[in-house]
Amino acid sequence: MRDKARRRSRIRIRIRIRIRKFCAVCSMSLRESVAVPRAASARTIASRAGLPGQCAHRIRADESLCLRPDPQRTGGMTTLFISDLHLDADRPDITALFVDFLAHEAAHVDALFVLGDLFEVWIGDDDDAPLAREVARSLRTVAAHGVPVSFIRGNRDFLLGRDYAEQAGFALLPDPCVVSLYGEAVLLLHGDLLCTDDTDYLAVRRQVRDPAWQHALLARSLAERRAFALQARSTSASRQASMALETGDATQTAVDDAFRRFGARRMVHGHTHRPAVHDTTLDGMPRQRIVLGDWYEQGSVLRWERSGEVALSRLG
Repeated sequence: MRDKARRRSRIRIRIRIRIRKFCAVCSMSLRESVAVPRAASARTIASRAGLPGQCAHRIRADESLCLRPDPQRTGGMTTLFISDLHLDADRPDITALFVDFLAHEAAHVDALFVLGDLFEVWIGDDDDAPLAREVARSLRTVAAHGVPVSFIRGNRDFLLGRDYAEQAGFALLPDPCVVSLYGEAVLLLHGDLLCTDDTDYLAVRRQVRDPAWQHALLARSLAERRAFALQARSTSASRQASMALETGDATQTAVDDAFRRFGARRMVHGHTHRPAVHDTTLDGMPRQRIVLGDWYEQGSVLRWERSGEVALSRLG
């Protein structure tokens, strides 16, 4: 009997280790990437993690992100999506625009999704910069109004973790994930994984999303991390200036693969800074890919009505 219990224990440990290795592709622990009840079996956990062989995190609608507007709240019936704000102390006007947007619009809707690159750079949740604290306070105010706020890490803020998420009152989502939005399955992602022509960037992405690499960086002092971030920003700016325009865009092959893999009819992402609504047909079905704009010079927001109508608009 004791030997049988030991065998079961070893099986559970192997399964958990395998899941953690799988989720390390997205630099996420099991808790962050999959909503799992405490009583779930190891088989159930493995199934929800997308194992084996694919990095597909599907958030079940009955577990987390099935939006049910509260009839007691006013101003609902709309969900907002934003991305690529690149908030920076050097651009206080954009931060002010964002804080105003949160207070006067986002606090009165059904839900808010931020699909990455909220900050120009993120060096760790222990950063004591005033900007991070101001943004956390403003986002938490939205959550305090009963509006669920969800966040997907981008290529600039991939180090953002649970501590800051708790401070800001938002939920961390895996990239990519499928949410149930007013009864419709919608694929959400930051968007960099769709830029498959940019092989150099994807190689760097794999490196910086490695938990061991992140752990080594976060072990450095804040001063060292700030210097590293400054150098990384300079290198990125030089590279973008010399890169062909189409290299940094989503490829049609990657887009089609994502639609097929997740079984969604509509997709929302950012990263490319090319706001547009792309309507197409794939496998005999109508599909829609919505690309969010950046906030470098003005705001950009997607308003998704409960009826399914969408409007991509500028702010400021």
